[in-house]
Amino acid sequence: MFELMDSFSQSAVIKVLGVGGGGGNAVEHMVAQNLEGVEFICANTDAQALHNSSARTVLQLGNNITKGLGAGADPEVGRKAAMEDQERITEVIDGADMLFITAGMGGGTGTGGAPVVAQIAKDMGILTVAVVTKPFPFEGRKRAEIADAGITELREYVDSLITIPNEKLVQVLGKNMTLLDAFKSANDVLLGAVQGISELITRPGLINVDFADVRTVMSEMGMAMMGSGVAAGEDRARLAAEAAVSSPLLEDINLLGARGILVNVTAGMDMSIGEFEEVGNTVKEFASDNATVVVGTVLEPEMEGEMRVTVVATGLGQQARDEESERRVKLVQ
Repeated sequence: MFELMDSFSQSAVIKVLGVGGGGGNAVEHMVAQNLEGVEFICANTDAQALHNSSARTVLQLGNNITKGLGAGADPEVGRKAAMEDQERITEVIDGADMLFITAGMGGGTGTGGAPVVAQIAKDMGILTVAVVTKPFPFEGRKRAEIADAGITELREYVDSLITIPNEKLVQVLGKNMTLLDAFKSANDVLLGAVQGISELITRPGLINVDFADVRTVMSEMGMAMMGSGVAAGEDRARLAAEAAVSSPLLEDINLLGARGILVNVTAGMDMSIGEFEEVGNTVKEFASDNATVVVGTVLEPEMEGEMRVTVVATGLGQQARDEESERRVKLVQ
């Protein structure tokens, strides 16, 4: 039984807040790619970076502490700066039903400031999803350690935490890629995660997803991962779905452990109900019977003949942690 949605039910307010340099760059990329239906906010200790921002709202953090000069890669400075401006943070995220926090973990402002933002949002009852990157291997071990500590703290306050390990991007793109390409591909993945989730709510589709469905799959779920795939031609539904599920970013993740799975199927006006079902069935083959699977569509006229499938697997918490400790044991041996 299909329900006809009226347009008013889709009026959830979604905000995207980029914290620090990496978060700011991700927001710039999203603005440039015309991601619609969301409000963008950039928060940084670095006044110069904010001056160049295209976000509708910019928020300078900790002016008394950093004098607008950034956090010098020290998360403690980032944390104090965000604490100093708690009231302003509260003001800019007020009214949001859903907040995406995006940051590059490993620096000062993002690593220290993102958990403060998340805690404020949690206290306000906003559905909060963090989408963060872990540093590239070439950024050094210290940065990786800082990132891990920041992610552990952030996990305490967000409903779902999507971590993008940049080293996986190196494996995909190869060692010969330029630095610019490396960071652009990280931004593409951040965009894909936010777009994949938000457009289910903000854009019309054959099968609309209610905000309540998204909340069910994302709320209090802990660790999450995402993958996406694009395919064209006759068998595009199955191929795109399989590519999404077998995405290198999901490499170490067993979807059977996911408690929630959100699937976005974006295609041209030529998408058929059969294709929609095929994507759902393909994803369900890899998922646990107990998982809540929410599949929605976005119609994108320019994608005639093509299909993009984005899969966000949530509630990986316990299993991912167990696997991580197992992996550490293996490394020690």
